[in-house]
Parts: sequence; structure tokens; C-alpha cells
Amino acid sequence: MKVYLSGAMTGIPNYNRPKFAEAASKLRIAGHEVFNPAAANLESWPLRKIFEYELSWICREAEAIALIPGWENSKGVAAELATAKAIGLEIITL
Repeated sequence: MKVYLSGAMTGIPNYNRPKFAEAASKLRIAGHEVFNPAAANLESWPLRKIFEYELSWICREAEAIALIPGWENSKGVAAELATAKAIGLEIITL
């Protein structure tokens, strides 16, 4: 299954990359294809362009979205999750 990995990044040291990498690894070991936005190195992009890129992948490719613990207060995750729900993707809470 194609899974978009979603979690808090802004304001977290190193953009929370270690937790994203750990979650992506577990999902890949379970046989999933994973889009890990923390590995995409988009921090220098304008926020609108980041959302366009990530939400486009969710809409075109994803079959599920996986939520990393601590996602609850992230505005970015809220947008990704709302999109995933709107188009009927499976929601995985890690």
C-alpha cells in the first residue's frame, strides 16, 4: 500500500526527522511504499509550494496516511488529514 507519512515538523529539532525515519522504516518493513516528507528536504520552499507538492502526492498516489505520535497539534497534519479523509484514504495511527 502507498502510505503518506504525516507528523509534526515545525518547531521540532531537525524537523522531527529521526521519528519520521523510524516510522518510515517500520512501514517499509511491513511491505508498504512510503512517502516521507521529512526526507524530501523541502524546508527552504515557500509553505504554499510545500503544501502543493505534498497534497498533490496524497491526492494522486496515497492509499493511506500514517500519523506519527505527536501529530495532534500540527497545522500541516490537520490539512493532510482533512484531505485524506475527504478522499477516503485509510487512516493509520502509529
